[in-house]
Amino acid sequence: MSENLPRVVGEGTKGNPWQLQTPSGTSEYQMYRDETATPPVLVCVVGKTVLHYQLCCIEDLHAMLKAHGDWMPLGSADEQKPAAEGTVEAWGRSPDNPVGGWYGLKKGLRGRFGMYLPPLLEALGLAEVEHNPRNNRMRVR
Repeated sequence: MSENLPRVVGEGTKGNPWQLQTPSGTSEYQMYRDETATPPVLVCVVGKTVLHYQLCCIEDLHAMLKAHGDWMPLGSADEQKPAAEGTVEAWGRSPDNPVGGWYGLKKGLRGRFGMYLPPLLEALGLAEVEHNPRNNRMRVR
């Protein structure tokens, strides 16, 4: 199974961020940890757009997938659009998740959790992600 893991490029620091691709493979972006922020954040740089997610989302998403035990649709959506129920996106903004709501921290840019987090978990060896043009899913590795 390890031969299917994407090669992790970068160290997850500001000076050497993780180099990632969206699940469909159509866009590239970078992510890195900023543990000096309050709360600690995961910074996602997509072109000139910078998103912030609570850093604990990596461990929380992994734990949720482990408890879920099966494939889960990603369901990526902008903050202004509703997230489909039962998706990673919906969980990333649910009042029932460990942070009690949005993992995204920048008002207006809190969505797309289901787009940008799954490839990172896959690169870290924590999850498996489908790479179809649309309607991708993920599960714990």
